[in-house]
Amino acid sequence: MSHDPHIEGVARLALVLMLGLGCASTLVQRTSTDEVIDLSGRWNDTDSRLVAEEMIRDVAGRSWAVDHAARTGQKPTVIVGVIRNMSHEHLNTQTFVKDLEREWVNSGRVRVVAASDERGSVRAEREDQATHARLETARSMGRETGADYMLLGQINTILDSADGETVRYYQIELELIDVETNEKAWIGQKKVKKLVSRKRFGF
Repeated sequence: MSHDPHIEGVARLALVLMLGLGCASTLVQRTSTDEVIDLSGRWNDTDSRLVAEEMIRDVAGRSWAVDHAARTGQKPTVIVGVIRNMSHEHLNTQTFVKDLEREWVNSGRVRVVAASDERGSVRAEREDQATHARLETARSMGRETGADYMLLGQINTILDSADGETVRYYQIELELIDVETNEKAWIGQKKVKKLVSRKRFGF
């Protein structure tokens, strides 16, 4: 059987092209966590960081913690409650809430106790210790620190679109509520507004 070198060459080239298309590589580039990268216009890590920074500055600059310490002689204790996502997107509120918790704890001026979704594991550990740990090392039940304030909040959004452009407006509200009196000790607010333009390709 005769072989046509031209046909064999074309076949080999086609095979190479098929393999190349099937094995497309992914390019990964590491960037600074402070660099602003906005791909879709939706909520992202930059928005979360800006909210955390604003809330930390605001809550640290108010007198509620100092007033509490002067009134009671003790640092205030805070627990994180529900942060409702009323927006059009699936948002992870824990990113900026954890930043706020970390700032409180590291400042030494505010105590933070475990939230309801975290306490279950700790209580289960104490119950396990009561059965299996040595008496002198087992942690006692009924000695949890009660919170003086609960952090509550919500995120709302407004979308406005026309002619390939969308305005995304986010409003984040956080409040510290006195657990005993229901008095609002601090109210924090951060607004984020973004204009998203979709490119049009003409032919």
